[in-house]
Amino acid sequence: MSAARVAICGAGFGGLAAARAFGERLSRLPPVGEVLLIDKENYHLFQPLLYQVATAGLSGPDIAIPIRSILRRYPQITVRMDRIIGFDLEKQNVMLESSSVGYDYLVLSLGAVTSYFGRANWDQYAAGLKTLSDAHQIRGQLLLAFEQAERTEDPVRREELLTVVVIGGGPTGVELAGAIADLTRHVLRRDFRHIDPTKARILLIEAGPRLLAQFPEKLGRIAEYRLKALGVEVRLSSPVQDLGNRSVILAAETVRSANILWSAGIIPHPLTATLPAPRDRSGRLLVLPDLSLPGYPNAFAIGDMVSIPGVPAIAPAAMQMGRHVASLITGELSAGVIPPEKRPVFRYRDKGMMATIGRSTAVVWIGKAAFNGLAAWLAWLAIHLVFLIGFRNKVIVLFQWTWSYLTYGRGARIILRSEAARSPTRHKASTSSSADG
Repeated sequence: MSAARVAICGAGFGGLAAARAFGERLSRLPPVGEVLLIDKENYHLFQPLLYQVATAGLSGPDIAIPIRSILRRYPQITVRMDRIIGFDLEKQNVMLESSSVGYDYLVLSLGAVTSYFGRANWDQYAAGLKTLSDAHQIRGQLLLAFEQAERTEDPVRREELLTVVVIGGGPTGVELAGAIADLTRHVLRRDFRHIDPTKARILLIEAGPRLLAQFPEKLGRIAEYRLKALGVEVRLSSPVQDLGNRSVILAAETVRSANILWSAGIIPHPLTATLPAPRDRSGRLLVLPDLSLPGYPNAFAIGDMVSIPGVPAIAPAAMQMGRHVASLITGELSAGVIPPEKRPVFRYRDKGMMATIGRSTAVVWIGKAAFNGLAAWLAWLAIHLVFLIGFRNKVIVLFQWTWSYLTYGRGARIILRSEAARSPTRHKASTSSSADG
């Protein structure tokens, strides 16, 4: 068994922000021991652009950056690619597939996985979008559906193949539906001889009374209007009753589709349930104001796996939590342990929320300012480029966006055998130990 002064579990936005903050702060201090970052993948995934990989706008490597290259300038940080299988908070151990590691301080940033609200079999019929593998499978599924529609002579089968259902009207669902509309209306419209991709049916189904429920109501209405202008059918107040093989059952209708995509909810990583800590109704951890677990002052949880009133489950919040915990722990490593009740309290600074709606428009909510249209879209582009890690990735993504805007082209329209081999209606949810929180 090895020992680390700090073990960070998960290299999502929160875990990586914590690691980088440790690297910066520890470089100014005498050596205090190893900071170990553990993740089952060897890359950090920029999840806000995952939907663009799923809709052939970007390639996987454009938004996935090797963790070691990000942290190579910090000699105090060690990276281990391994799967986390459990925790022993009493003995201060993290159990891994290959071994176990001890720690003085633990930072949990396990993120979340797709939630089907207890309907365990629904993952067979509706593909979630949380991992790079998910995005590649959705891309292959969508592109393969058009190829199959091109060659089939069965009109019923063709209609199923040319129908896409997106379930969930939050930011991911809105962005995904808009990107698919752009794909069918512009990118693919001249590529086929026996089908008309512009006639593809795209439905966005939301259980609540409006889209983008976390945004001001006006922006939700604008998003609905813009999606309808793109040809997307929006179904509000339409909770899904059941899912079946190529079917979405609503109270008022049953929609037949070979392309059912799920963006209706997330739950904390399954390992969250194994921790001896209180949780809210959704399974998120209830932490103390300093982000430590009750009864375990040396164990902290950040990102999507925690529940804090007024703090949304978004990347900027996870990053702020990661930096807060790194600052707190670094202070204790250099000056001594502080009781939890005397530690600095985490305070969230709202950076706003935004979502794109197809080509050239977006909705943005920052503080009291709410705006939409081209200016919002340009703001969305700029902010995402700023937060995307890696100069190479920034250049490639900017080039791809510029090329797509000028030519209506998308370069990542390749169906890989590993993607095509999977049935368009079959998908298994991921339980990755990597995270977006």
